[in-house]
Amino acid sequence: MTASPLQDRTVVVTGAARGLGAALARACARRGARIALLGHEKPLLDALADELPTPALAIEADVTDPPALEEAAGAVRARLGPPSVVVANAGIAEGGPFATSDPAEWARVIEVNLTGSAHTARAFLPDLMETAGYHLQVASLASFGAAPMMSAYCASKSGVEAFAHSLRAEVAHHGVAVGVAYINWTDTDMIRDAERHTVLRELRAHMPPPARRTYPAEVVADRLARAVERRRTAVYVPGWLRLVQATRAALPAVVLRVSRRDLPRLEALGGLRPTGPLGAGGQADHPAGLPADEVRT
Repeated sequence: MTASPLQDRTVVVTGAARGLGAALARACARRGARIALLGHEKPLLDALADELPTPALAIEADVTDPPALEEAAGAVRARLGPPSVVVANAGIAEGGPFATSDPAEWARVIEVNLTGSAHTARAFLPDLMETAGYHLQVASLASFGAAPMMSAYCASKSGVEAFAHSLRAEVAHHGVAVGVAYINWTDTDMIRDAERHTVLRELRAHMPPPARRTYPAEVVADRLARAVERRRTAVYVPGWLRLVQATRAALPAVVLRVSRRDLPRLEALGGLRPTGPLGAGGQADHPAGLPADEVRT
């Protein structure tokens, strides 16, 4: 794809070791971009960098560690040139009732998804101002349709949406564009792990058929890459989420009605238990944020 606006540009992707981040890195590399891969699991990052058809740099960095991100930004600048695109994709999740959730696990979701996204923007914003670049914040259907049993994840995704709107207003006059990606269920290890837990599986099953469909990470990544090329303010994957956005004020009442009907049954069956970090990505992050004796296996 030699005609892509991403040709010979530097693109940074956080949470790039697996899932949507890795798929997005591949999609941008196919468009000719140089790729900086940030995340945990250095062996996976190195393997992906070796696989890409364009110059790539693998950096192990925790998005909740500002000095590490500053160091990563310097390395990207020196090796690949100042980034024109930064995608804040890194994210984790845990499920279960808020009342019995582990406070440290709950806070870690907020720290990675929300605070980590802000740290990412702060570290790379000087480069984006230099290149009149584009920052894409990966959000979720959860940004405007909060669900029970996922309080930390929903709070963090609502937070990143608000953060992106605020940042956009602050940096627009510098020529920097900021977009928000609203994505539905994507086939990643996080979602596959969620299916093992009764309460999350049941709640998803009671969503309308289009809303419970899972989309391949490669399909979602290709849509996001096209949005990056066009510097979109908002991108919805699938596209019908745009209609949900227009009716978001009605969603809390709908969720409440469904929850009042279904949660008592699940509670009686003993299905309302904390899940711990979901997916291999969540497990890879977990030791970085919590003492070793709190890590679930």
